[in-house]
Amino acid sequence: MNSIHIPDLTFDGNGLIPAVVQDDVTGKVLMLAYMNKEAIQKTIETKETWFYSRSRNELWNKGATSGNKQYVKSLAADCDKDSLLITVSPAGPACHTGKTSCFFNAVYNAKESSRDVIHDIIGIIQERKEEPVADSYTNYLFREGIDKVLKKVGEEASEVIIGAKNNDKEEVKWEIADLIYHTLVLMNIMDVSLSDIKDVLYKRHMQKKEETNE
Repeated sequence: MNSIHIPDLTFDGNGLIPAVVQDDVTGKVLMLAYMNKEAIQKTIETKETWFYSRSRNELWNKGATSGNKQYVKSLAADCDKDSLLITVSPAGPACHTGKTSCFFNAVYNAKESSRDVIHDIIGIIQERKEEPVADSYTNYLFREGIDKVLKKVGEEASEVIIGAKNNDKEEVKWEIADLIYHTLVLMNIMDVSLSDIKDVLYKRHMQKKEETNE
């Protein structure tokens, strides 16, 4: 892996470089800001995002006032070394409006994106646990408990198998969607996060990759 040092980066005439901030878990682009050398250094040292305000002509620590801090997971430069990508674990919304991302003003959409639907469902499941809704199926599952959820996971897995045996693509898609939903409810009950699953998959992948390269 290439290692980039701050002096190797290309800054503009004002000593600034644009930085795109991305959610490490969801992949959602959260914001665009500018950094100078000091901001980059403080970001690396504190593991929190620091930027340079072009309007106030001063450094600022994201979330210092609002509490919506961004804990840095990685920082990378592009191929020309004139822009940065920072992946973070956000402690709250990135935008001052309260939106998760600053990029919510649509200019053009070819179609509605389903990219974030898994994370949206995870959020809704957690909301139902914290603030129950009378006619919510998710709350019904929570009330019935883990045995009911396990039964549904087993039933949906069987339906996936049946759909596949029937070579019915549409049925398989719907049944896999049902299986994923009930699995997400189970994960919530068991306090297992999507990041936990990704970590296990990553470790397995890297272990196999290392064994292959031996």
